Amino acid sequence: MLSPEEVLKKYWGYDKFRPLQKEIIQSILSKTDTLALLPTGGGKSICFQVPGMILDGICIVISPLIALMKDQVRQLKERNIAAEAIFSGLKFVEIENILDDAVNGNIKFLYVSPERLKTINFKERIKYMNVSLLAIDEAHCISKWGYDFRPAYLQIAAFKELIPDIPTIALTATATLKVRNDIIEKLELRKSKLFVQSFARNNLSYSVIESELKETKTLQILERIPGTAIVYAKTRNRTVEFARYLKLNKISADFYHAGLSLKERNQKQEDWINNKTRVVVSTNAFGMGIDKPDVRCVIHVDLCENLEAYYQESGRAGRDNQKAYAVILFNENDIENLENNLELKYPENAFITKVYQSLCNYYKLAFESEVFESFDFEIQNFASTFGLNVRQTHYALKLLESQGLIYLSDAYFNPSKIRIIANSQEFNAFQQRNEKLELFCKTILRIYGGEIFSNYVNISEQEIGNAYRATYNDIVTNLEFLAKHGIVDYSPQKSSPQLGFLTPRQDADNLSLNYREIESRKINEKKALRAVKNYAEQSAKCRMLLIQDYFDEETSKVCGICDVCLKMKKLGLVSDDSVRLTELIMKLLPCSPAVLEMKLSIEDKELSTQILKYNLNEGILGIDKHGLIYQK
Repeated sequence: MLSPEEVLKKYWGYDKFRPLQKEIIQSILSKTDTLALLPTGGGKSICFQVPGMILDGICIVISPLIALMKDQVRQLKERNIAAEAIFSGLKFVEIENILDDAVNGNIKFLYVSPERLKTINFKERIKYMNVSLLAIDEAHCISKWGYDFRPAYLQIAAFKELIPDIPTIALTATATLKVRNDIIEKLELRKSKLFVQSFARNNLSYSVIESELKETKTLQILERIPGTAIVYAKTRNRTVEFARYLKLNKISADFYHAGLSLKERNQKQEDWINNKTRVVVSTNAFGMGIDKPDVRCVIHVDLCENLEAYYQESGRAGRDNQKAYAVILFNENDIENLENNLELKYPENAFITKVYQSLCNYYKLAFESEVFESFDFEIQNFASTFGLNVRQTHYALKLLESQGLIYLSDAYFNPSKIRIIANSQEFNAFQQRNEKLELFCKTILRIYGGEIFSNYVNISEQEIGNAYRATYNDIVTNLEFLAKHGIVDYSPQKSSPQLGFLTPRQDADNLSLNYREIESRKINEKKALRAVKNYAEQSAKCRMLLIQDYFDEETSKVCGICDVCLKMKKLGLVSDDSVRLTELIMKLLPCSPAVLEMKLSIEDKELSTQILKYNLNEGILGIDKHGLIYQK
């Protein structure tokens, strides 16, 4: 049997492990359940892949994203390691062949989504597999207090009963103390060992710039910092606009988002990885699992909803341990937008009740009926039938699903898409030649706007039909006709969206919803949003220290390279003494200057005066009408 070092050298070509990797691997080899927190770029996959190669049998890897699965399977195959992934979109026969190979011992690593664990076919086959290890990637998804909750992760504990006595490793880059405890509890990790690497990134300089001219500022940063970069934006439109602006200013740039075809996404990603494109402007659909070490700069032109997401995305810079930069551009509108979006995500209890009651009426369910079959579901048609706001309804449905009352099929989250591939002249000429379709084309433009010329746009055939006053089948026929003549690229849903009831019909006024839990989740997200707001607006504390505090890492060591540290360095305020004194002063406030002077030692007087002056000038501290110094 090869040692961990020999496996690392043979398959990965490395002579030694990164910090904590060997300790984590030894924990697994001793058959101990393990929770590993390693920052982005810390080498999480090695922690289960090396022991997976040593242990006799197959390693089942649970991963939340298809892109992550594909990327890791590709990398393993390039190292002549047998690996496969099962994900939506594969044909039935392809899935069967992969499961047969797993049963016959021809696969060393099998990647699946958490949803796959619930299928009867998979549960039956797992009984005949020689499973040696269960690895759960992005384990924070199991926690309702994490930033990316996936209800299907809660089924993993039940799945583990099919493979008893098999060690489990859970991995994530981001988890507060509360989330860590939740992971251990929900995954039922037994006598587990916890390994936490410092969240500090010594080579990554964090900065925040308040700006109303984000495009101009982005260009200035990219002109000043050479090398590969990622620019993250919230919406698809903004990715297109920013990429166009950068290209007009002679920066090699392209846009990327989930609305593009798979072929386009793969090509754009390959061009960036191979340095044919310098900058990718993307939604958060880009970057997960992409191991490009030489990213010199990550710029966020919109605020993330929480510091977990920001730490993950910004951490894609400088994975080669060379100097890199993470920059946020923000203004007050960004914070207001985040707060408004949070309110939308959690509709009033009365609205959730109304949506549930409307669903029951929509499908004519009798009270306490035990109908557990699924139904075709079109949200536009449902919402218009009952006069409901579509976006609010979507969030209410997600809450009902998270509470186990209903389920929504994958097709619900993957609607039909179209994009106009003809140029404007060809599009106009087509309408002139086909007068019967002129109104149809104008209806599409009126609903979905000009974005449809440059991006794939999610569409609802039912919504178009309501506006055009035609049946669903008529709309599909027209779209297929446009596609046949090269006017649009039309990708219909692979199957009809399905909605099913998981409990007998309940009295809408007494729904078995855990409103306390829903409210707790909302409070937690508000807390996370406040942390983002504080991170962006403050200019007194080392940014790396703020991130470490958020993840419950106890340290007072400043990074020395963020914008706050660099500013304070010029004033001679970056030292262990200044950090200690700043924390002491903040604890003593509010109080008068006289009280402060009395509480602080004579040796600290000069430095504390400088600290107070800096914080007052920066607007972090203020003085009220009674002469008391207070923290704003």
